[in-house]
Parts: sequence; structure tokens; C-alpha cells
Amino acid sequence: AVPAPMTGRVVEVKVKSGDRVERGTTLVILEAMKARVEVKANRSGVVREVLAKEGEVVKQGQPLVVLA
Repeated sequence: AVPAPMTGRVVEVKVKSGDRVERGTTLVILEAMKARVEVKANRSGVVREVLAKEGEVVKQGQPLVVLA
């Protein structure tokens, strides 16, 4: 799973289940303290599950996207 690098609010989910992604693809955009952070795929694969929901507040280390 790709974890949240920091605590923040999910602004946008850029992928859906079944999408093929390459390492470095932006998966989710978080906002913390007015800064936006792109959470990128740490490896290539297929999105098995999207755990993050737009508007949700996530904690650092919380899984956002599961890659297969």
C-alpha cells in the first residue's frame, strides 16, 4: 500500500481501481498547512483498491492506495 507521507486532507484522488500506473505517477493530492503534496506511486503496478476519499483527513502512514 502507498501510505500518506503526512497528516492532511485528501484534496483529489487521481486514480481508480484497475488503473495501471508507473512508478512516480501521482495517485492522491493531500493538503496540509496550505501546502499541496502529491503522493506518487512507489512502484509500477495496477491499482487494486483506493482507500482514500476526497475530503477525508488522513494520518501520516495511513494507507491511501493499494497496488497489485
